[in-house]
Amino acid sequence: MVTESDVPSSSAARVSVVIPCYCCKDTVRRAVDSVYQQSLRPAEVILVDDASPDDTLALLTALAGEYPRGWINIVSLAANAGPGTARNEGWNAASQPYVAFLDSDDSWHRQKIEVQYGWMQRNPTVALTGQTGLTIEASSVVATEYYAEEDVVFSSVSSRELLLSNRFSTPSVMVRKALPFRFPEGKRFCEDYELWCDLCCSGYSCYSMNKPLTFCYKPLYGHAGLSGNLWKMEKGELGVYRALRGKKKIGFMSYCSLTFWSLARYVRRAMKLMFGRGSA
Repeated sequence: MVTESDVPSSSAARVSVVIPCYCCKDTVRRAVDSVYQQSLRPAEVILVDDASPDDTLALLTALAGEYPRGWINIVSLAANAGPGTARNEGWNAASQPYVAFLDSDDSWHRQKIEVQYGWMQRNPTVALTGQTGLTIEASSVVATEYYAEEDVVFSSVSSRELLLSNRFSTPSVMVRKALPFRFPEGKRFCEDYELWCDLCCSGYSCYSMNKPLTFCYKPLYGHAGLSGNLWKMEKGELGVYRALRGKKKIGFMSYCSLTFWSLARYVRRAMKLMFGRGSA
């Protein structure tokens, strides 16, 4: 068990970490510990139990007691509503000016907050930073690689680039709390992608990081869970384009082109999975 003296509040990053939790007893401890072990520790962690039918909530309560008092806050939803709604609840409850998202089955590089938070502080016009997640084995040495400040490069992501391909894995993303956007409520597939596109197409600056600071432990496609349902994910992506078209953030021709592009990529991914060639 860690003690309260282990967390010097004066040196904490002004970041709230939001972790949606659903039947995650086997992995959430790894996720929380990767936050606690940050070289620059965030001020708080918000665990949002999305009405798990097992005893996940009891485990989260016990887990909070293993860390300094007040560092972990727990939000319990009365009904299961999906990760987007759970993240919104955590976002709204956040006490810090920056919000970082992490999934209960993923983890962070030890320097993630130090690098990402520091860069966003120096670039106050940027609304969102993130990257595509890296799938690794739990024992991979990349998780402990040291990065000097100049090693991590942030590059602007245009709305066109983002519309063609999601450049941000949710567990990698940090945003400014005050943004007037949230994840679409109740949506269970591509709700994160819709938010990123909403931001970028509304003129907010989004940047990607070149070094792996977020680690996933299962492939993005062809695995159990949300990412395992490829067609539902495809319908979710098509729904993102419809939503953007409805909000007049993309034109009719762009909508048609993006729909065709998305369906072509879906067919390619499905064929790769069918013939056992791995993820796309």
